Amino acid sequence: MRIQNPDHVSRRTMLKRGTAAGGGLLGLLSFNGLSALAESQSRSRSPREVNRRVWPMSCDTMVALPDATTTGTTVLGKNSDRPVFDCQPLVRHPAKQHRSGATLQLEYRTIPQSPRTYATIGSSPYWCWGYEEGINEFGVAIGNEAIFTKTFSDAVAASKAGKPPEPGLLGMDLLRLGLERGRTARKALDVITDLVERYGQWGSGVPGMSHEKGGYDNSYIIADGKEAWILETVGTRWVARRVTRGVATISNQPSIRNRWDLASHDLVDYAIDRGWWPKEQKSDFDFARAYIDLKTPLQLSQLRVQRSHQLLCQKEDGNISPQWVMRVLRDHYEGTFLGGPNFNAALPDFLTLCMHSSPAEFTWGNTASSAVFILPEKDDRLAQMWWTPVTPCTGLYIPVFAATSRLPKVLTRAGRQGKTVTRPDRAKHDTFSKKSYWWLFRDLLDRIKGDDTGTQFRKRQPIVRNAFDQLERQWLQRSAALEQHVITERKSRKPAKTSKRLDDFTDSCVGEALATVMRTPGNDFDLAASVWDRERWRFGIAWLLSESRSSRARRD
Repeated sequence: MRIQNPDHVSRRTMLKRGTAAGGGLLGLLSFNGLSALAESQSRSRSPREVNRRVWPMSCDTMVALPDATTTGTTVLGKNSDRPVFDCQPLVRHPAKQHRSGATLQLEYRTIPQSPRTYATIGSSPYWCWGYEEGINEFGVAIGNEAIFTKTFSDAVAASKAGKPPEPGLLGMDLLRLGLERGRTARKALDVITDLVERYGQWGSGVPGMSHEKGGYDNSYIIADGKEAWILETVGTRWVARRVTRGVATISNQPSIRNRWDLASHDLVDYAIDRGWWPKEQKSDFDFARAYIDLKTPLQLSQLRVQRSHQLLCQKEDGNISPQWVMRVLRDHYEGTFLGGPNFNAALPDFLTLCMHSSPAEFTWGNTASSAVFILPEKDDRLAQMWWTPVTPCTGLYIPVFAATSRLPKVLTRAGRQGKTVTRPDRAKHDTFSKKSYWWLFRDLLDRIKGDDTGTQFRKRQPIVRNAFDQLERQWLQRSAALEQHVITERKSRKPAKTSKRLDDFTDSCVGEALATVMRTPGNDFDLAASVWDRERWRFGIAWLLSESRSSRARRD
């Protein structure tokens, strides 16, 4: 059941109140007092205690609507931050018809299967059924965030007292289910909220961690070519705000305040009953303030959400390009006092949008994948996903059209654990495999860093970045030309040729990416630290290239 908020507000007010406001760096640490409250309640704990408490706490999602973009499309960006070993290949699942009464086995629950599921492409952890971010055949894209709420804290307390909640659905499961069953952003929203109300959320989302340490509630940006929805969930309850203009950003804390468009029927009453909000102030209910867990250090996410919003707003008036969103996702506070002169992204002492692991354990992993989605409203454009494994500052965004019929196998492989569905609290750590595109880039990150403290990062990263930037610019130009060619062919009713052109384009880009990595990018940077490592690398990349070429030849 849903309730409509009677206080509907304008787009400008929604941008100011519903998400953290933009502005300069002086406002980075403010969230109407919430960050200060969190800080005051966590001072007594040591840094390591805080670190363990908020693990996992990262990821960032952002969206620019058509009026704010150079393409006249919706552009959604997402960084997925995960443990350093959490391999996250790109996978595709075709549209399917399912028999009546069919069921679907997820990590913790079995649920009824939908009669029909749509084709999807998503970035999926090696142990997971669901996606960290993804797109479906109709141009709906979703990215999610871990958020930490009083509802989740209650579940942890109950579990420690010997009365754990019944396992529910993971945020990644809900994301993929929304894509498989929703033709529009609003339909995907309805799918996710119905499942949240029915099954709830309880279970670890991190390999090798218990429910109590690796679990979290979830927020989402759900977008298509017309609109976006910010959805924030707390156990079996939720609240959603519609965005039709401008930009919006979310990170690892509730952001919807006292203005929303849809919510579960007892959202307000439940908070009042639990003593989280005064009954006499019911008419001025503030969702984020009522449900946020102030025992988490909100600054970790607040810095990032303000930074992403700030960068997007620099180009809000129709000038946000997909390339600019990529730049935002690669950000380490460059050009600010936080980035400077001795700052090393590979040796972080605070969380950045592009996250790197820290030897001091301040961060809990790396950005495991990054994606930018281009979502048109009309059929004169094609929906696209630009995806890179691992940290985007050392990554290379590969173009994949939503209408593609397959993915290169080299993108879909995990490491030695393989791509399987298992309970994450029982999953073993994945390790390097020469057959995995993701692990190739994970290994590349380590070589660019030089060592755990990143002594070579500032010297080597620009070399790699220059080579990869050239490729991305070329692919953007080629993808635009291909897009128009395919649209013309569609009008001529030649779907088979259309699909093959899109498939072959991604194949060729992957081949160019592997060939570029295979070449040493500069005399002062050898990708291998030893003869043995060099041979491992070159053998592995050569194998991937030959496999890609042979599979393409078989299809031809």
